[in-house]
Order: sequence, then C-alpha cells, then structure tokens
Amino acid sequence: MDSAPDPSPKPRRGIYLLPNLFTTGALFSGFYAMLAAFAGNYVDAAVAVFMAAILDSLDGRVARLTNTQSEFGVQYDSLSDMCSFGLAPAVVMYAWSLSTLKAYGPLWGKLGFGAAFVYAACAALRLARFNTQVGVADKRYFQGLASPAAAGLLMSSLWTATEYGIDGTMAQFVAPFLTVLAGGLMVSRVRYWSFKSGPKSDKVPFAIIPLAVLVLVALYVYTALVLFLIAALYVLSGPLLTLWGMRAARGRRDVRGDDPRHGAEPPPP
Repeated sequence: MDSAPDPSPKPRRGIYLLPNLFTTGALFSGFYAMLAAFAGNYVDAAVAVFMAAILDSLDGRVARLTNTQSEFGVQYDSLSDMCSFGLAPAVVMYAWSLSTLKAYGPLWGKLGFGAAFVYAACAALRLARFNTQVGVADKRYFQGLASPAAAGLLMSSLWTATEYGIDGTMAQFVAPFLTVLAGGLMVSRVRYWSFKSGPKSDKVPFAIIPLAVLVLVALYVYTALVLFLIAALYVLSGPLLTLWGMRAARGRRDVRGDDPRHGAEPPPP
C-alpha cells in the first residue's frame, strides 16, 4: 500500500539574488578601499567606502520592496558591514595617518595601531548589539552611532583634509582622537535618528525642494567638505537628541510628581 504524501512543504533552497547583489557590491567596495589604501590612493579609498554606504542603504530597501527578506540576507549584510564600515575605515586611517606615529617611537606606533583596532572592535560590538536588538529596539532611533555614519565621519575628514593639502603626517595627532571618538560613539548609549520612520504624508513643505537643490549643488562643488559637514552635524545631533530626551523625561516626571520619596508619609507640619 502506498504511503500518503507528506503534506508539509519542504523549505526552498537558495538565496534571493537582487538584494544580495547590492550587499556584495558594498562588500566589494569595502575590500577595494583597503587595497586602495595599501597603494596610497586614500581619496579613492574614501570614495569606495561612501559607495559601500550607498549600496548598503539600498539592499534592505530592495529586499522589502521585492518581498525578498531572509535571515541569510540579514547575516550577510552584517558581515558586509563589518568589512566596509569596520575594517576598511580602520585600515584606511591607519595607512593614511595613524601609521606615521611610529616615527616618534614604538609607544607612539602602538598608539596608532591601538586606535585603529579600537575602532574596528567597536564596529564589531555595535553590529553584534544591533543584531540582538532587532525587533526589540525603537526603530526610530539607533542606540549608538551607526557604523556607516562612523565610517562616513572618518572618510569625509580624510577626503576633506586631502582636498586642502593636509596629509596624514600633518593630521597624525588628530586622527587617533577622531578614530577613537567614532568608535566610542558606536558602542555608546547615545541615541541617533534612524530615518526609518518616514513622514506621515507624501507631501513635504515647498521649502524642502530649494533646500535639496542647494545641497545637491554644494555637493557638486565642494563634495568632500559638504560630506564632512553633514557627517559632523549628524554626529553632534546624537548627544543633543539624547540630552533633549533626558530633559523631556525629567519634565514628565516632574509633572507626574514622581519622587524617590513618593508614597512616604508627609513630614509633620
């Protein structure tokens, strides 16, 4: 007697092509940035990291639009981010400026190496924490600076310095501070706007259009400087947003009358 067919469908094997192509492109850009840094082409390396950021911003949107999200894509994207926004910026900054500290002695050389490693380690910790908080954290905000933004701060500063004739040796005492700062913000509890909750309406104020045109023109004329200003303003927005949230929470507690002594007997008159 023939056995009844198994009604449970078997899982489909394979991966979705389109979103993972964007992720692969971001991974390629990060890998190319490291090779360009080894060859001394630091501006090319910075541009490659920005290309990785653009491709990284597209893969998730493409997956949602085409309904091709998968756990494989999530993990692949995280590994790609570690290469493009963790290892690549650390290697580029080390090759450009941090390695020049060796001229002052072994201890200074270790300081440059340590700053680069701190950034790479913080990027890995940031990505691991983000993966464990998916579906739990408030999607409107990032806890800590996102790794693409941290990489954008470092690469835009390098690109701007190069445009104005500042080489890595001239920036050797600023680069460690900036690298460690970007790494520390990634693992901090500072909140950053994630831009994942879009406007409630498709319509925007008319003033947004000429403002966007001005930004595009400025990017065309002063690409490196404008990118650095955008990155710096976004980095500064996190502490301001966090302080504003703390102040608002304190105000709500004052309105409710919350107090550590709340519920205790009133003092005698």
